[in-house]
Amino acid sequence: MSSKLWGGRFTKSAEEWVDEFGASISFDQELVLEDLQGSLAHVTMLKQCSILPEEDADQIISGLKSLQEKAEKGELTFKVEMEDIHLNLESMLINEIGPVGGKLHTGRSRNDQVATDLHLYMRNQTKVIVELINDLQEAILEQAKKNVETLIPGYTHLQRAQPISFAHHLMAYFWMLERDKQRFTESYKRINISPLGAGALAGTTFPIDRALSAELLGFDGIYENSLDAVSDRDFAIEFMSNSATMMMHLSRFSEEIILWSSQEFQFVELDDTFSTGSSIMPQKKNPDMAELIRGKTGRVYGNLTGLLTVLKGLPLAYNKDMQEDKEGVFDTVKTTVGSLKIFAGMISTMKVKADVMEKATKNDFSNATELADYLASKGMPFRKAHEVVGKLVLFCVQNGCYLVDLSIEQFKEASELFENDIYDALNPYEAVKRRNSAGGTGFAQVQLAIEKAEKLVSK
Repeated sequence: MSSKLWGGRFTKSAEEWVDEFGASISFDQELVLEDLQGSLAHVTMLKQCSILPEEDADQIISGLKSLQEKAEKGELTFKVEMEDIHLNLESMLINEIGPVGGKLHTGRSRNDQVATDLHLYMRNQTKVIVELINDLQEAILEQAKKNVETLIPGYTHLQRAQPISFAHHLMAYFWMLERDKQRFTESYKRINISPLGAGALAGTTFPIDRALSAELLGFDGIYENSLDAVSDRDFAIEFMSNSATMMMHLSRFSEEIILWSSQEFQFVELDDTFSTGSSIMPQKKNPDMAELIRGKTGRVYGNLTGLLTVLKGLPLAYNKDMQEDKEGVFDTVKTTVGSLKIFAGMISTMKVKADVMEKATKNDFSNATELADYLASKGMPFRKAHEVVGKLVLFCVQNGCYLVDLSIEQFKEASELFENDIYDALNPYEAVKRRNSAGGTGFAQVQLAIEKAEKLVSK
């Protein structure tokens, strides 16, 4: 006969290696506090609904609280033969208070139990991630406030395009993260619903009060369908999708930081805390933390794809395949939390080399658009202005000079619309300052954007 808590209809036990393959305790012990929290709410509901005698319920509650204290101190030891966090804790409870502990599972299945645990876990972690996004936004804001009038080349196709404010560039990532924060916050309402009481798939014959247990756990409501309650992992997919999108943003930012800190750019220098050296080349200072975040983005993508693949062919309701949901979720949480913490520190301690950035805006043709705009403002059709300026750039390339090096006579040879004020238009600082359309890189607009952003980060 099997020694399992569910082993009544089995005549023999599985071999040890089979137990190890099927067990989830190696990773779902992460849910120990959530499982105890859910059990406390469940037994409290059983007591208030008079499903369990008060004396039995109080004894179970006392035992669960004792296990809670031990869990918080790291004093619980889990066993593979008990398969998962639920059976491990139930076995510990029975050892703690005797056979009455076996009444805890009245009106409940491991199917709604694990779903409840995951909802509680992801609710907690969503709050943590939103707070960490906020911390990173604050770090970006602090750098932006110091660099409103710091110039940097703006790029398209990784080719210098137009000079912009460095603060404007940084704030692009602030607004990406704001959308990430909104996505996590919006998804919270789909996480914060209770599957507890759905049973294995069909509910229960006991007169339970699902609304009460949901209220005790701080959920906003319950799943309306018991089949859906135990089989739904949409909330986990949405969480991982949100995480993947956010990590994509961090990866893009990482790539720019890696470029900026290279010898070729030298726009920024990362603090030693977020850099490493080479085992053979003593001069090296590698942006390893940024590279790791860029790399770890792939594992978050993989976790999302993995869960989508696990779920795509599953019939209702619960299937053992769904045990595969947790490791990807746990890894995604660990990766995103770590990445956000590292990034906030990396940005807040990053040294900006404003002089190098400004120099880079002068020795190129990124002011060519200013010439085209200048001619257009004088009445020349923009497409014609584009052609005129293009020919001037070609002349400069062929003669080893820049637009600012041309004489007024050379400009007038290209078009009589050019006047002496053209040299003001070619000045990168003035070029950036004038781009004052809403959301643009003009200093006044950047300052306005920073003021708006400061209202969005919690203090």
